[in-house]
Amino acid sequence: MQVGIIGGTGPAGRALAVRLAASGASVLLGSRSAERADGAARELVASWPDHPLELTGVTNEAAARAGIAVLATPWDGALPAVAGLADALAGKVLVSMVNALTRMGREFQALVPVRGSIAATVQAALPATMVTAAFQHLPAGALAAIDQGLDADVLVCADDPGAAEATVRLVGVVPGLRGVVAGTLASANAVEALTAVLLNVNIRYKSHVALRLTGLHGEA
Repeated sequence: MQVGIIGGTGPAGRALAVRLAASGASVLLGSRSAERADGAARELVASWPDHPLELTGVTNEAAARAGIAVLATPWDGALPAVAGLADALAGKVLVSMVNALTRMGREFQALVPVRGSIAATVQAALPATMVTAAFQHLPAGALAAIDQGLDADVLVCADDPGAAEATVRLVGVVPGLRGVVAGTLASANAVEALTAVLLNVNIRYKSHVALRLTGLHGEA
């Protein structure tokens, strides 16, 4: 599987990129600057010399042309990042892992975009793209530590059922992660806001908590 990560040089994008690459995916790590992306990719590969990582730094446009793309920018950079990528992303699945959060002292608080979530905002800007929301609530530190296993559920929100299933398959590439369809993009606001709660738990208890749903039977 080839995955492109748009705006992937930040902590969340790097963490997902290295975890996917360690799980056998071919990852294109995108940035506005090809030089910056190349440097970040080389740094990640060099950090794990015992792991064969197929990880390449590219421009955001090249990342958008991958089989499936992930948006990993800061929340206020999401729309600028995709503004010129409508053609490259047309007809494709774009997974938003972006959260609108702010920090007040030691506490994280969720911001509410006009359309309710960053994922819904991006969908409105890219009507020809199938936008989904996933990965927002995974702790970046644990995700990046590829020498340690994961045990977590990933909530997936999407308006298009096929895009939801494609996102669940992407989640399933990583051992220990299970994708769970949690509604349409109307539910993405709750998932994005939940990330603030989990971050506050991590700060309070000096932990790296993740979600695991109990009582879920059958396919998820």
